[in-house]
Amino acid sequence: MGRYVIRRLLQMVPVFAGTTLLIFVMVYALGDPVAGLFGDRAPDPATAARLRAEFDLDKPLWQQYLLYLGKIFTGDFGTAFNGRPVAELMATAFPATVRLMLVALVIETVVGVVLGVVAGLRRGRGIDTSVLLLTLLVISVPTFVTGATLQFLLGVKWPLVSPAVSGEARFGELLLPGIVLALVSLAYIARLTRTSVAENTRADHVRTAVAKGLPRRRVITHHLLRNSLIPVVTFLGADIGSLMAGALVTERIFNIQGVGYHLYQGVLRQNSPTVVGFVTILVLVFLAANLLVDLLYAVLDPRIRYA
Repeated sequence: MGRYVIRRLLQMVPVFAGTTLLIFVMVYALGDPVAGLFGDRAPDPATAARLRAEFDLDKPLWQQYLLYLGKIFTGDFGTAFNGRPVAELMATAFPATVRLMLVALVIETVVGVVLGVVAGLRRGRGIDTSVLLLTLLVISVPTFVTGATLQFLLGVKWPLVSPAVSGEARFGELLLPGIVLALVSLAYIARLTRTSVAENTRADHVRTAVAKGLPRRRVITHHLLRNSLIPVVTFLGADIGSLMAGALVTERIFNIQGVGYHLYQGVLRQNSPTVVGFVTILVLVFLAANLLVDLLYAVLDPRIRYA
């Protein structure tokens, strides 16, 4: 196991370098950030030259990338064009988005797995059909429609929760945004779990456990559910990064100034240091989540061994 972890960590190095290089090139190839900073007005040549020198934009792209890599290893993600350090923006944005992601992750995992298990154990019956139709409906409705509707119903018409989130973004305030963010992933998890459970009920090891006369609860939790959760864990590993990067719509609806909000502002204003810095951290989140998923495989299925 130790060798496997070390090997995976070493494999992350070229993946991280290649991904960040691709992002860096794509962001800085969109246009001149200094020209975008001034909008429709033509910048003063002296001011533009000073800004390009300040942000290393007067150097070749490969040299800019190497300088950027050297800085991020010291915790310096550069300075946004508004003068604020990108690390300072991250310190305010990531905690709010991480809390939102955790709320959504718990909701989609618990509710999605429970619905999937119930539907899979009763395949072909009324409850199975109801779960499939309900999840299909959730997947079909865009997030901004679901979010705006729930915000109006639960926050305005029936004031059960606050329609907007305060600057602190406490866990209690993130329940409704977490539900909105989790709904689509919840539907996919329910369908994945349902299919996996329905297939594994006919597996040899489950039939053997039933033939031995083991209690039904033990058969479901120890023999059926553990193997059925492997595709769900795979989905959750990729979904962790997606929840953080894809929370833009939810954050806009509920006025949460998190990662999605700053990425949107960075792209809108061609604030390249902000975009590259935030996406770099998201790449690390994706890599760490996928490593954790690979390690969980051996916990869920003892037949999996890492040499």
